[in-house]
Amino acid sequence: MKRSKKIISILLVFFLVIAIVIIGRVMIGNHFKKKFSKRPPPGVMVTKVIKKEFSEKIETFGTAVSKKSKTFKIKKDDLFEDLELRNFVKKGDILIKLKSGNILAPFNGVLGYTGLTEDILVSNNIIIITLDDNSTIYSDIKIPEKYSTSIKKGLPVNVKISSYKDKIFQGEIDFVSSRINADTRSLLSRIKVDNKNLDLISGSLLEVSVKFNLRNSLSVPDTSVMIEGDKSYVYKITDENVANKTEVITGLRSNKNIEILSGLDEGNIIVAEGLKKVRPRGKIKPISK
Repeated sequence: MKRSKKIISILLVFFLVIAIVIIGRVMIGNHFKKKFSKRPPPGVMVTKVIKKEFSEKIETFGTAVSKKSKTFKIKKDDLFEDLELRNFVKKGDILIKLKSGNILAPFNGVLGYTGLTEDILVSNNIIIITLDDNSTIYSDIKIPEKYSTSIKKGLPVNVKISSYKDKIFQGEIDFVSSRINADTRSLLSRIKVDNKNLDLISGSLLEVSVKFNLRNSLSVPDTSVMIEGDKSYVYKITDENVANKTEVITGLRSNKNIEILSGLDEGNIIVAEGLKKVRPRGKIKPISK
């Protein structure tokens, strides 16, 4: 009897030790699992919602025309000396010395040759010289009829030419016709462009972009907007650095920015880049862009 009680006691102690070991291992495993499985929040680029200028655009083409232009026809035998033209002259400078009298510059401008032609009335060759005032460039453009109510004098204009691929020249609408052309269904308008550095040359083909319906609107980077079906979303960040998925209504896109019509307020912090790292109601580590 005593022996059986002793065996039972040993078995109880044995199973108790095993139970303590198992429970201890589980508790220790859960502790370290909880400690090391907790990942730090991802670092994500954020930015503030700010206001920027947005506008609609009309794109068309035009030909550059000088502010002033004058042509001189000169007989070769009337030249006092070999003809050497200066690139730029000021008003009153001697353009050409002739036996019959010098020709003075009537205004500041750039000198150039138009070409050599045979005069049909006399046997002598005639040299054609041009003087162009390119300090301001004008161009007549045709605006489609549907935009006629939006075009007015003073609207800003951006101009590009093929020889300056990355350069934009600033101008404005200088004149708007009072009637629609019935043949082309367009409104004739004239633009003027400041060309004080004389980069634009008369006769150049201009790529013209007319801005209208200008407004200051809320703006976010285009990399911050998610499109899901017919809806758009951004991640708005709370003071506790929690990302909340927020529906927004977008407008125009301009220079890698998107106009926000509703859903955000000026000054809100949103995710600017790295949308794939973010989860709704998940915490992030904000990195200012």
